Amino acid sequence: MEERFAGWGEETGRAKQHFVAISYDIPDDRRRGKMCKLLKDYGERVQYSVFECVLRPDDLKRLRERLKPLLVLEEDDVRFYRLCESCRRKATVWGRKRRRRWRDAVVV
Repeated sequence: MEERFAGWGEETGRAKQHFVAISYDIPDDRRRGKMCKLLKDYGERVQYSVFECVLRPDDLKRLRERLKPLLVLEEDDVRFYRLCESCRRKATVWGRKRRRRWRDAVVV
């Protein structure tokens, strides 16, 4: 597994959150279903094989650890794209625009 983003999830002492788009191409129906079910716990499905998530570094690390056993590296492809806040705000959505439900905490 290529770990170009190995530093992600190492800042566990911080409460900072990151916007992460996750895409996957998994030919096996059963593994693909498990991947989808797991990703629904972390973010919102925006296309058939694409999720958008807002994650703290420790959540991203936990997600990656939970995903690894589901993958067959010779067949599957999973990509994590971390976007800065400025880039996220510049994103354009054409077509069905959905209301996002981010897991931000509100302290009153």
